[in-house]
Amino acid sequence: MSRHQAVRNLDYEEVLDEYDADSGDQFEGDENEQLSAEDREAFNINTALVESSLGSDAEKVTTKQIHDALWYYYYDVDKTVSYLRNKFVAPPTKPEPKKVKHGVTSAAMTGYPVAKGSPLSAASYFYGIPWMNIPKHREAVLIAPPPRPGGLLGGGDGPKLSKLQALAAARKKKTDVKKIDDKVDRAEKRMSSLAITESAKENERPGSGILAKRQKLSGEESSQPSTPQQIWSTSDAQSAMDMDSVPEAAQEEQPEDECIVVSSTRPSVFAQTLFGSAQDSATAPQTYSMPHLASSAFEPEAFSQPSPDDVVLAAQAKAGNKFDAAAAKSATKKVVGKPKTSDDAPSGEMNRLQLDQSAVPKNKKLDVVKEFEKSNNKRSASFVVVGHVDAGKSTLMGRLLLELKFIEQHVIDRYRRQGEKMGKSSFALAWVMDQREEERERGVTIDIATNQFETDKTRFTILDAPGHKDFVPNMIAGASQADFAILVIDANTGAFEKGLKGQTREHALLLRSLGVQRVIVAINKLDMVGWSKERFDEIEEQVTGFMKGNGFQLKNVAFVPISGLNGDNLVQRPDDERLSWYTGPTLIEALEESEPMTRALQKPFRMSISEIYRTQQAQLTVSGRIESGTVQNGEGLIVQPSGEPASIRLIEVDSEVQEWAVAGQNVSIGLAGIDPIHVRVGDIISTKAAPIETSDTLTMKVLSFDHLMPMPVDVHRGRLHAAGKVQALPAVLDKTTGATVKKNPKIVQPGKVARVVVKLETKVPLEAGQRVVLRSGGETVAAGLLE
Repeated sequence: MSRHQAVRNLDYEEVLDEYDADSGDQFEGDENEQLSAEDREAFNINTALVESSLGSDAEKVTTKQIHDALWYYYYDVDKTVSYLRNKFVAPPTKPEPKKVKHGVTSAAMTGYPVAKGSPLSAASYFYGIPWMNIPKHREAVLIAPPPRPGGLLGGGDGPKLSKLQALAAARKKKTDVKKIDDKVDRAEKRMSSLAITESAKENERPGSGILAKRQKLSGEESSQPSTPQQIWSTSDAQSAMDMDSVPEAAQEEQPEDECIVVSSTRPSVFAQTLFGSAQDSATAPQTYSMPHLASSAFEPEAFSQPSPDDVVLAAQAKAGNKFDAAAAKSATKKVVGKPKTSDDAPSGEMNRLQLDQSAVPKNKKLDVVKEFEKSNNKRSASFVVVGHVDAGKSTLMGRLLLELKFIEQHVIDRYRRQGEKMGKSSFALAWVMDQREEERERGVTIDIATNQFETDKTRFTILDAPGHKDFVPNMIAGASQADFAILVIDANTGAFEKGLKGQTREHALLLRSLGVQRVIVAINKLDMVGWSKERFDEIEEQVTGFMKGNGFQLKNVAFVPISGLNGDNLVQRPDDERLSWYTGPTLIEALEESEPMTRALQKPFRMSISEIYRTQQAQLTVSGRIESGTVQNGEGLIVQPSGEPASIRLIEVDSEVQEWAVAGQNVSIGLAGIDPIHVRVGDIISTKAAPIETSDTLTMKVLSFDHLMPMPVDVHRGRLHAAGKVQALPAVLDKTTGATVKKNPKIVQPGKVARVVVKLETKVPLEAGQRVVLRSGGETVAAGLLE
């Protein structure tokens, strides 16, 4: 028998009955098995208590019902007894439905029998209606409704009132009029403060203001007879005043047939407030003055004084800005002279808007290059610390500052106690550099952290760069301000290989692209592998290979084994015999051997803004590294791309106030004469004599690290980030000679040198000879020089 026939012959009821029987037994067995010994004992004890509480009513309840109630109420005997009494012992009686008596039906059921017949025709509708000779008993008489007593629709007089009704109506009308007059008087008193005509007349000086000039010009016309005017009259003494206010000539020359407009009611308070009284309307002038002209505070010669802009421009001209000398001189004279007004309050406020002339020092026009050559100051150098994330860069710098006594031990102890609360006690040294709360919570450096220390020969500025790939733009900003770099590598097994595939290689590539030639490779955490010379040689060999491939000269690359956490080989050589094989310099000795870059003193002044803040000496202070040129106090500057002028209020070099600064120094400049909204991080400051130009189309010669084609890119130059796209690829060039190899390629392969045209969304201050980096999709795709 096939499967289909077996399904057809299947007895479903028998199967379901067997399933119900099996499931019921199984359920009962499972329920008993689920009860523990404590539950069974509780059931037995509480069941006896419930039965004793019910007494004789216990016979009406089964043991299963008692058990279910005890289980539901969690062995609460009182609730169980209450529930059983209400549910099973004495259930509430349900109201019986009302019975309908036989023979009595409701209104909805009653009705009349309807006789069914044949449908009526159209002619049957007029059955029994006579068309002529209508019987008398069917005739009807139409009677018109009687007219109601009272006034007619057209306004006729109504029925004559009795004397008593007329007296009552007169008293009522008089009372209503009195109430209205009282309300009007009260409203007039309250609205009198809103009227400006009376107060204007009291405070108005004769012969002053624009209205007096207009009246003087129209004096001849006012002497001639005026034209007829409309007169408003009232039922009280106001009408007499209105008639008296009309000129006699107007009354004599008024034609007899001309209608006089008469108001049946007196004007409202609101109308009088807007248009004045009736007596003023009779002699209304042909020209009207604005309400503010009659005010005592109005001064017709307010604009005879210099405006606030004139005052500021005159002050800026004194500070050294280039403005029209004649305009500045005239504005200054007007400020010095006393205004010819009775109220000096506005002029006092304007005087407060003047710039503080003593705050901007006078430009001494020093020869800064000679002054720099005469000075015996220590040389200054900046280095950036780069490497893969968690290589120990911040901890290394914290330990270096501690070893050099530029930070006290109690500060480290405080950081360690704070770190223990967060479970990060080992980050105490790193927190010397990582001051931001977000950096301490995440345990990674996010932005450039700066610090200073000095030796007998050099003043150093530390630029601690982030190692995470998400913050590569910040690393570019730090590397663009550095003379040389420290590349930190984790010597642990597996950590170096991981970093070499990650940010270690990319950071080395960016250093070479940004013009950093000198690199100190600090092999950190070598103590964790027992100061193994084999591990040191292995790392040195691999790093030397890719550094040479990126264009570094091996004479400018030094390798130093260190332990950043313990401070071994940072300032002093360790006594550990396991490091006896190393005879090279310590880290601080390698730093002192590094020479800073050549200073471009003869080029125009250029400085990229790294930070903006406020100090007590200046409300607007910018800091950064001077890329080229010199600068001194009182000199005029231009901030690009906004193009706004500014003046130098003060200069700080390495936290010391000086009168001048040169290229290569990290300075803080206090600006004056510029609104802070025109200054942003990444802007370029230049001199007024040779300002930097802005452009949105850049032509550059780049080395491609990835496939390069027309695509969106980001241009990075220090703190400057600008979005754009590769507009054209004019040519592929030879690496050595620079000759054109291929014109207009569709794509540039990695490792090739090409000329690229980039179109930016906004204009940026960049010029030929500067190094830029192109990034797309979070990866560095090219780097090169602007043409």
